[in-house]
Amino acid sequence: MSLQIIKGENGKPTGVFIPMNDWEIMKEEYQNLQAWEEPEPTKAEILAGIKEAVEEVKLIKAGKIKGKSLKELLDEL
Repeated sequence: MSLQIIKGENGKPTGVFIPMNDWEIMKEEYQNLQAWEEPEPTKAEILAGIKEAVEEVKLIKAGKIKGKSLKELLDEL
């Protein structure tokens, strides 16, 4: 298995990248790992998210709410 360590800005490990082939093997061996996978969003969920984002941009442009910095957006991921 070839893992890659993901490090934060401070150089400390924050996560691990597992190649898909290895992940599939692990899921077969450890059935409860499948519960960790997030389901793919439906088309309706994607469209609802886009609609919400467009409305938020309109409110920001109108000065009704404050926009987020790039750092805040990335921190949400």
